[in-house]
Amino acid sequence: MDRIFTVAIIGCGSRGAEAYGREMFEQKDKWKIVSVCDTNPVKTAKYGEIFAVSEENRFCDEFEFFKEKRADALIIATMDNDHVRQCKRALELGYDVLLEKPITANEEECRSLLEAHRRYGKKVMVCHVLRYAPAFVKLKELLEKKVCGEPVMIDSIEQVCYWHQAHSFVRGNWRNSDETSPMILQKCCHDLDLLQYYAESRCESISSIGDLRFFKAENKPEGAADRCADCKLWKDCTYSAQNIYIGNWKSIGSPENCWPYNAITTAVPQTEENLTEAIKTGPYGRCVFACDNNVVDNQIVMAHFRNGVNANLRMTAFTAGGGRIMKFYCTQGEIDFEDALNRIAVRRFNQPEEIIDVNTLHFEGGHNHGGGDGGHEPRAVRDRCFTQEKGRCKHEHERRHIPKPPRERAGDKIPGRRTEDAREPAETAARARRHCHAERRARAEHPHAPRHKTQREMRAERSGLDRRRAVDAQRLPFPRISQQHGLIS
Repeated sequence: MDRIFTVAIIGCGSRGAEAYGREMFEQKDKWKIVSVCDTNPVKTAKYGEIFAVSEENRFCDEFEFFKEKRADALIIATMDNDHVRQCKRALELGYDVLLEKPITANEEECRSLLEAHRRYGKKVMVCHVLRYAPAFVKLKELLEKKVCGEPVMIDSIEQVCYWHQAHSFVRGNWRNSDETSPMILQKCCHDLDLLQYYAESRCESISSIGDLRFFKAENKPEGAADRCADCKLWKDCTYSAQNIYIGNWKSIGSPENCWPYNAITTAVPQTEENLTEAIKTGPYGRCVFACDNNVVDNQIVMAHFRNGVNANLRMTAFTAGGGRIMKFYCTQGEIDFEDALNRIAVRRFNQPEEIIDVNTLHFEGGHNHGGGDGGHEPRAVRDRCFTQEKGRCKHEHERRHIPKPPRERAGDKIPGRRTEDAREPAETAARARRHCHAERRARAEHPHAPRHKTQREMRAERSGLDRRRAVDAQRLPFPRISQQHGLIS
């Protein structure tokens, strides 16, 4: 009989507890959850009870939690700015770590985690779970077999979906990049990871444009209240909390425990009463035009890889449904994948189209992230962390799809950070142009009014850092990354 490994969880939210925690708890012949930690005592009590964790091993203070090692492995699923600090302490204590993405929005923190990984020699797996979802595994297989020849261009669309944007990136935990990460790292790090994974080459240059177009105070309807529960317009509002959290919940059969409804309330089972209370009092009941959000709701990224492959990624909040769309344009045909349709279309030139039904592909575990949250990631972590022999996985057929160690994943995060650095100067320039146009209109209407600084004068006062970032926007080469190991040099 295989050994049962013990697990501790810090960050008992939708990812740490609901996704990975519940999956591991159900695999009692492989894992035993022995400790939980969260700043919210209600969550600590709730998941401590669900996972049968003793009272003395439930913590609300991370410093108390990290006084000693409490398990073989640690799941870190806290907020983005906490990841590196907590992961370095976990490595120091001797944990193997499953680290929620993104690692961090800070390049120096990324490098410091690499150094800690080298120093302590433990393993850190980063949760880019789409690599283990059946459809994306199949796409990799088709590309490696060159069924349509060599890839020339990759076109990727991240359909966030209108209500998901409102839930996670306007009202929710990832609404403000000053507190967490930019949208490109938080939501689209999966997509950037896949582009580099499929291109199989170092990314040499990148450019990006995007902004917050819609979810801001100036678009708030006249007469709308700051909270949906107090608003007379809620019935006809697409983004009203009542419609998203109660109307949609009822439309799928009023489940007792289902995301995103279990994200707005800790009560189980979920009822109309506790959802209504959460809307009245919690952050998810705020008007989408009266929040402190600043992350973009649309963004385009264009990348060029060393081997000649070009790729673009489009992220938009303004879609009726979610799911990714990926198109691979190759020398002998094209491959199309549509997440929502659960199908892959292979079109070789001058040959009949081949349709692959994703539902027929083998997978284990749950369906979230296309099956990537289910058996794939926990099983791969077990193989990578605990059952490798001489560098080979216990299950050889899974070796290519195991999670990547931090030395490789940190390399993936640098393009994400540089993508945001490329976008910000463009956004600053756009704001300056709008200000200039407004200034000209104001001076035409009031020629004797006090004059504000011109665009040229404002540019002259910008710091050396801002000037350097404006130049970087024209051409941003990535740090050199070893083809063999993904090491940053």
